[in-house]
Amino acid sequence: MTPVIEFAGVARTYPGPPAVHAFKSCDLVVNRGEYVTVIGPSGSGKSTFLNLVGLLDRPSDGVFRLDGIDTGSLTERRRTALRGHRIGFVFQSFHLLQHRSAVENAALALLYTGTSRRRRRALAVETLQRVGLGHRLHSPAGLLSGGERQRVAIARALLGEPSLLLCDEPTGNLDSTTAENILGLLDELHQDGMTLLVVTHDAQVAARAERTLVIKDGVLNEQRPNGVLR
Repeated sequence: MTPVIEFAGVARTYPGPPAVHAFKSCDLVVNRGEYVTVIGPSGSGKSTFLNLVGLLDRPSDGVFRLDGIDTGSLTERRRTALRGHRIGFVFQSFHLLQHRSAVENAALALLYTGTSRRRRRALAVETLQRVGLGHRLHSPAGLLSGGERQRVAIARALLGEPSLLLCDEPTGNLDSTTAENILGLLDELHQDGMTLLVVTHDAQVAARAERTLVIKDGVLNEQRPNGVLR
């Protein structure tokens, strides 16, 4: 089986002076269907790691393969295409158009793929129903609850059938009950075979995954099985 994420000596240094070693050399494999969380204090390197995995930044050193593709050899145009087809992003702040409906927001994921408008809409409806939002298809995002907006964001991320769902603090703006519902949805997606990588500061969120990666001072220094994180 080809790993979804494969780091071989990946590091990120920002030039100075002085140079900042934001993410230090790391080997990592995340296989298809795994549920992995990433935890660490503020300033630890989580955002740098997220940007590297999400193809928003390039490593200074090492090789990053996504679905077996060496991303370092790609032009920016091909990296953008790979990111659009293979990675679904879910952010803490939802990033929805407030005056557009849930269907319209979700369908935006396929806007530049050559998919017809009718097909985009049909797929958006189907995916929103999958995440439990079939009853709010035509509601403007600005009138949805926080949990509903995050479900729209997850539906949008899933619409292109990505290899990887990359979540950055997906429950950070939600109350505890709503957060639990969203985490339950992520559990369901994992059970359906989705590969999940969730960046969080919350140890309880991290403990739901099969595996937790811990970043401190730019070093991915521990990998712990679910339930062992302290």
